[in-house]
Amino acid sequence: MKLQLKNPIAFFDLETTGINIAKDRIVEIAILKINVDGSEESFCYRVNPEVPIPKVTSEIHGIYDEDVKDAPTFKEIGKKVAKLIEGCDLSGFNSNKFDIPLLAEEFIRADIDFDMKKRKFVDVQTIFHKMEKRTLVAAYKFYCDKDLTNAHSAEADTRATYEVLMAQLDRYPELENDVEFLNDFSSFNKNVDFIGRIIFDENGVEVFNFGKHKGKSVEDILAKDPSYYGWMMKGDFPLFTKKVLTNIKLRSFNKK
Repeated sequence: MKLQLKNPIAFFDLETTGINIAKDRIVEIAILKINVDGSEESFCYRVNPEVPIPKVTSEIHGIYDEDVKDAPTFKEIGKKVAKLIEGCDLSGFNSNKFDIPLLAEEFIRADIDFDMKKRKFVDVQTIFHKMEKRTLVAAYKFYCDKDLTNAHSAEADTRATYEVLMAQLDRYPELENDVEFLNDFSSFNKNVDFIGRIIFDENGVEVFNFGKHKGKSVEDILAKDPSYYGWMMKGDFPLFTKKVLTNIKLRSFNKK
């Protein structure tokens, strides 16, 4: 089967210093780009995170401080990464909840203007969990009847994720071979930011999804309680969440 594409799609995986979207950094990024004609391009970069990699994390993905001390920083390769995935839809395994928001943080931190919201996201893990509820290693065995020997290697994981998606399309006739459909199917929510602190309600209004103002219009709260904006901007929220909040605030000013 050939994946039906309107745009190229980039399967990607990140190995990082940890799982905190706001604080942790990339130590390896692998990209498998599938062009509209079905041709493939593969890229893998080690990245100096500029912070120590915790030993417990290194023991999972096998990348230690020594391995990346001479590698470029994300700021140094960020424009190259952005160029590689420009115009691409994005796919990964648990990518909607982790890889995409963390990559967005790195772009913002490197002062690279890359609009992640313009593309479609296909989270292969979400499709898997909706259908079978397993892990990537189990998914690879279940769908492809292969053992994933280099799990937690970014390059091996991206290839496995691509193969799993193709096998899912073969197995489930209800899945359409269309990235727009897969984007909708692999989304659980209506997030405005990536981690779901701000979401769209049933009327398409941006509302807070946490804390004392949960379910309330962001615009209304920023107008009635301006200090809440300052609290969030100083708080331990991802940079992309703060960017979304600022855009809503500026938009409300422009309406006046």
